[in-house]
Amino acid sequence: KAPYVDLPERIAGEDSDSLTVADVQWWRFYGDSTLCQIIERTLDNNRDMLAAAARVERLRELYRVSRAERLPSVTGTAYGDYETNDYAGEKSSRDPGFGAKVTLSWELDLWGNLRWAKRKGGAEYLASVEDRRAMRMTLVASVAAAYFNLIALDNELSIVRRTLITRSEGLYQVQLRFEGGLTSEMVYQQAKVELARSAAMIPDLETEITQKENEISLLAGGYPSVVERADSLDAAMPENSGVGLPSTLLQRRPDIREAEESLRAAMADVGIAYADRFPRLRFTVTGGVENDALRGLISSPFSYLSGQLAGPIFSFGAKRAKYRAAMAAYDASRLGYEQKVLTAFREVNDAIVAYRSASRSAELKRNLREASRKYVELTQLQYISGDIRYIDFLDAERSFFDAQVEVNKAVLAKYLALVELYKALGGGWQSEEKEA
Repeated sequence: KAPYVDLPERIAGEDSDSLTVADVQWWRFYGDSTLCQIIERTLDNNRDMLAAAARVERLRELYRVSRAERLPSVTGTAYGDYETNDYAGEKSSRDPGFGAKVTLSWELDLWGNLRWAKRKGGAEYLASVEDRRAMRMTLVASVAAAYFNLIALDNELSIVRRTLITRSEGLYQVQLRFEGGLTSEMVYQQAKVELARSAAMIPDLETEITQKENEISLLAGGYPSVVERADSLDAAMPENSGVGLPSTLLQRRPDIREAEESLRAAMADVGIAYADRFPRLRFTVTGGVENDALRGLISSPFSYLSGQLAGPIFSFGAKRAKYRAAMAAYDASRLGYEQKVLTAFREVNDAIVAYRSASRSAELKRNLREASRKYVELTQLQYISGDIRYIDFLDAERSFFDAQVEVNKAVLAKYLALVELYKALGGGWQSEEKEA
């Protein structure tokens, strides 16, 4: 048993809360209304999601077929024929025939063939339902992650543009000092290099932003277009989400439930293969009317009852081999299920550690940014007064720029880690529709 399973604590180590991350529906977990609208469009229009819904409907109908095969089948036939016989040495004759009959056929499920087939159909149907839910959960997480990446790119572009304005103003001041003979040409060229370096970052960021918008549009099942979004990551998702981890929490993960239903389907295959080694018994009851003329058809009833017992006598070991193959497939499915459970526990543990580390890192990098901001202000005053060289002021500016970018990346990593934690816990899939 993993040591973190029974810890009903908040992610950041705050007081416990009975409401956990996985209990919150995705439209409440992701508080940004714009993001929720994008997720809704994705769930409605994503082609993979629509294909998964079609698979669910297909297996639903196949399950109905497997249930119906356990019940008697009734077929009706109406027929008419006119046969001419002209045998050698005999007089030509005509033999008309008319009739109608109803046949009831029923296979006795002596060894469970049909019961196992029904169980298999039900398990496959439920597995498709869980697979669709897992896809919903994955799509929600993918859209949220892409959305947060897009906002982070916007923030980084804003940082670069603000830095570009600052360095343009600095270049102007250095140019005045250079033209006035107060500084060397090397300092002037250095200022131009820093300005050009900042400007060169803008096209790459704009390209990344467009590509991320296209990715979100594709997930939402639409053509490339501009994506509306929040102004900052802080406005996109609420803080202090509680997380509780009882040992049953991972049962809510649809991928584990899908693996469990697949295991049941594999077990049903074993039952079908085992029962197929024994004879099958089918009864048939047929009744109707038959005559050589339509006039006396109604007054000419007939009926008969038949029973058929059919089974393999010698199949060169094919039935036994099919049974052993089904057993091997069941073992493979069982091991796959066990591996899925172990992987799920690892993913939850990794996601918790990643979120806590990212939260701590974001806090420390904010402190670094504030310290870098004050350092820039002090070095700027000292440079103006002539106490330090321009290269020292540039170093301070570079440190402040890097600190701003690192804070943006750290906050993004924090939100992405929370998205992964929400996904690892199986959150947000339980209800197919929003609550009224």
